[in-house]
Amino acid sequence: VKSTRKITSAMKMVAASKLRRAQEQAEQSRPYAQRMSRMLNALAGNLVITESTPRLLAGTGGDKTVLILVMTSDRGLCGGFNGSIVREARRLIKQMEAEGKTVKLLCVGRKGRDLLRRDHASKIVYAVEDVAKKFSGFNAADHITSEIMKLFEAGQFDVMHILFNRFQSAISQVVTLKQLVPVQAEKVETASAEATAVYEFEPDEETILAELLPRNLAMQIYGALLESAAGEQGARMAAMDNATRNAGDMINKLTLNYNRTRQAVITKELIEIISGAEAV
Repeated sequence: VKSTRKITSAMKMVAASKLRRAQEQAEQSRPYAQRMSRMLNALAGNLVITESTPRLLAGTGGDKTVLILVMTSDRGLCGGFNGSIVREARRLIKQMEAEGKTVKLLCVGRKGRDLLRRDHASKIVYAVEDVAKKFSGFNAADHITSEIMKLFEAGQFDVMHILFNRFQSAISQVVTLKQLVPVQAEKVETASAEATAVYEFEPDEETILAELLPRNLAMQIYGALLESAAGEQGARMAAMDNATRNAGDMINKLTLNYNRTRQAVITKELIEIISGAEAV
């Protein structure tokens, strides 16, 4: 138990050191992603959907086939971080199938793939493991986006959602579900200052959207990767802290039990010696 406590304590310190950097990256990516969403809303909020409108915005015209990108970690020992995502994914699958929809899964992370493969192996169309090792920086999101675009262009799905843990604090992660395809463009409020601005587009709105929409998809996935990485380290730090405390409590209980047993053995031997001396 003492050896285990040393391991969990070391893992807690490593997770704490990684958490700070991961948290900074996640927080720094949020303004960029939010600004890109605002810009796309300004471009697409009042755009009239035509045949030439990019499919990432207009959609395929249906919603019968749904792709869910399930984002988990590659390693365990992080509490309920992966379990909460898998439970929500299973609930969504059950709900969507009850509505008559076909569900497909794209798994990012070994834990999510292994847990979902038990019941929904036939639904997994693609899986990515060891994202942090195989890719650096934005390359991971770019790779995942390219695979999603291949599936979308091949007509493999109509709607895509991403399911991930949004980092809130070192001990709190929020399970978040967001629709990425087709883009849910919000109507620009006429009362806002940005809505009253005059925009000039070159060459035109649809051409700009055709270029920006894939970039926005990659950026949203990249932001989710950073949020998930920060949440994983926070969950692991909290889990290892609890494990270290539990190991300490167990050591105290075992030490007390050991001392009581040792004292009982010594008392028994003394009684035997004294009884033998009196008999003589």
